[in-house]
Amino acid sequence: MRFIDLSLPVDDTLVETHAAKIDRISHATGVEHFNEVVMAREPGGAERFKKGERVAQPHEIPDAEMLSLEIVHASVHMGTHVDAPFHYGSTCRGKSAKKIAELPLEWCYGAGVVLDFTRLKYPENITKADVIAALKRISYKLEKNDIVLIYTGGDKLLGTSDYVHKYVGMLPDALEYILDQGVKMLGIDAIGLDRPCFEMFREFLDTKDKQKIWPCHFLGRRREYAHMERMGNLGAIPKPFGFKVCCFPVNVKDAGAGWTRAVAILEEPEKKGPSPLR
Repeated sequence: MRFIDLSLPVDDTLVETHAAKIDRISHATGVEHFNEVVMAREPGGAERFKKGERVAQPHEIPDAEMLSLEIVHASVHMGTHVDAPFHYGSTCRGKSAKKIAELPLEWCYGAGVVLDFTRLKYPENITKADVIAALKRISYKLEKNDIVLIYTGGDKLLGTSDYVHKYVGMLPDALEYILDQGVKMLGIDAIGLDRPCFEMFREFLDTKDKQKIWPCHFLGRRREYAHMERMGNLGAIPKPFGFKVCCFPVNVKDAGAGWTRAVAILEEPEKKGPSPLR
């Protein structure tokens, strides 16, 4: 069995649409943090800590190191994540839209299919005809509950302005076609599923045409589905189908999205070694 990581990290050093910050408490500074946390729970402890009193010294801790700790201040849409129907709107088909904790887990594990759109370049976007052509190239018919991975090569732009502004997105007729085949989960290796967001914003503000703003996302108000954004490494999957995808999201209370460590799982034949001596 072989595992291929399809995830990008939550990274506070990247240029993003939402700022992120990660407080990193090292093993050494963890000793100070330990003192601060423990003393704050004692009467007058916070004041004594500020005056320099400590209940534990570094030499009293194994190797003078406490546990490391990272505190993440970030959107649930940072890094590779799953968008739940609630992200698209408060309702779906007239009912309360599913939040990330309510997403059926069976949507998050299943047969994977990679559709290669790397021949498209910005400002092109993926249409229904492109999806049909991509399926024809690999001689595959989508099946119910397949997990469709949209391979654009957008992750190669990570860390640049183009990653945010100049990527290949999807048009709603392409998404509709995929959903028509019974698909509930798909993913893309760009920052978003729709076409570049700031272009959408400009066109919407210029025209006030409701069709110009988040059409693929808003489609989720009448057709229930989930999708992953900011995936990576889709080109490392050695075949377009015949593998599994696992993308269980983090259970964030009352949220419309959750980070995921998406993985492609390939069954590989056992390597036969020499016959044991008898």
